[in-house]
Amino acid sequence: VDIVARELCIPLEIEWVNMTTKRLQDGSDYFSVNSKGTVPTLELPDGQHLSEGAVIMQYLADQRPDSPMLAPAGTMQRYRILEWMSFVGADLHKGGFTPLFKAITPPEYRAIARQYLQGRLQWLNDQLADRDFLTGANFTIADAHCYTIAMWTKAHDIDISPWPHLKA
Repeated sequence: VDIVARELCIPLEIEWVNMTTKRLQDGSDYFSVNSKGTVPTLELPDGQHLSEGAVIMQYLADQRPDSPMLAPAGTMQRYRILEWMSFVGADLHKGGFTPLFKAITPPEYRAIARQYLQGRLQWLNDQLADRDFLTGANFTIADAHCYTIAMWTKAHDIDISPWPHLKA
């Protein structure tokens, strides 16, 4: 979300949440802002809250319709971007990295998750072999999303050198 906002020159006031205690910096309860407690939340100008990083990125991109960050509604290019958003959210984030972040994940399943993740990262690397960005020539919200999740390889000591296109 932060990357997309910066790319679109949309100022955000970011407030970090202690994910262990679910407290905001002022000590208030994050659950009072977002009852899910685990995902980003954007406070809109009218006071409403919008959650889920992938949705917030789409909302922000729609605020700058002339930007290549998200193609116009109804175009195949938009659906390709959203297809990548789904892959990153499901296959990399939830299916790959989430088990590695959870302390309760048994060691034997961690090995399975790492193996699965390596296969997905290899596939992703192969897709990037002939292009700089996920959907072609332009940096989109899908690239920002993918970069953020792929950077979790550092947190889990996953060497990305076998995937030079992903690394690039």
